[in-house]
Amino acid sequence: MNRIEKLTEFLQATPDDSFLKHALALEYIKAGNDADARNLFEELLMNDPDYVGSYYHLGKLLERAAEYEKAIQVYTNGILVAKKLGDAHAANELVMAKEEIEED
Repeated sequence: MNRIEKLTEFLQATPDDSFLKHALALEYIKAGNDADARNLFEELLMNDPDYVGSYYHLGKLLERAAEYEKAIQVYTNGILVAKKLGDAHAANELVMAKEEIEED
């Protein structure tokens, strides 16, 4: 059983587990399945908007799809959440990712 299958099985037992959704989305990215990864990140953030780590990865997926305005919006939302949660490291990473797009 590969990692995607294992994580999918775990998610069936605990479908609201944000950590498992995030981990599965990252596995989808590794497997080259950006569409499923994007859907999972979007679902995760809709249900758990404070899961700050997913904003960066969703933003990068949007950048790869050349959806730069959407990526900027995701980064902006993530920055606000990170600041609200007091996560300066995440906020700084999101600011840098956002600025990288805006400079191009």
